[in-house]
Amino acid sequence: MLESRQETLLELFMRFSPIALALSLALATVSSGVQGQKPDDQINPRSIALLQQAEVARKAGDLKTAGELLETALAIDPRNRAAFISLGRVAQAEALPGKAIRMYREALTLEPNDAVALAGQGEAMVQKGAVERAKANLARIRTLCKAECQPAVQLAAAIAKGPPPAVVTAQAASTVPPKGQETTTPRP
Repeated sequence: MLESRQETLLELFMRFSPIALALSLALATVSSGVQGQKPDDQINPRSIALLQQAEVARKAGDLKTAGELLETALAIDPRNRAAFISLGRVAQAEALPGKAIRMYREALTLEPNDAVALAGQGEAMVQKGAVERAKANLARIRTLCKAECQPAVQLAAAIAKGPPPAVVTAQAASTVPPKGQETTTPRP
């Protein structure tokens, strides 16, 4: 009887040891990866310094330098949400609403309830002609803010102003002109 009990324990050990080993390795891998990550509030100081330099360049009108500095800041620390927002503003100033929307989306990936990123994305959508999607962003901002806040006011003003005339004209055209008879649309 004692001998059969030892065989049963040995069988149990042999059956479940590979599963236990696999689970312990998986747990060790996951836990060590989480310990190596920095908290979100610890953005690399070099990235923040580059962001500040880029803001100065953007306000001075040097969009190319601002864009390069922001891309470098994001290469240093891809969790710098403010750099994504600023890069979205640069893209809007360069009349690249698609790129701006993408940059704001990256910022929203890091913090889905960022009212500034939602407003910037909404303004870029208006610039591109997607007013209904911008209105959805405005509704979401108003839900987040509870009271009237600056991002909601800015986006509401952009929606009221409407898309640029070149976008309205392009949306109104129902036919595509034959090749060679296209007219160029001036950039705003």
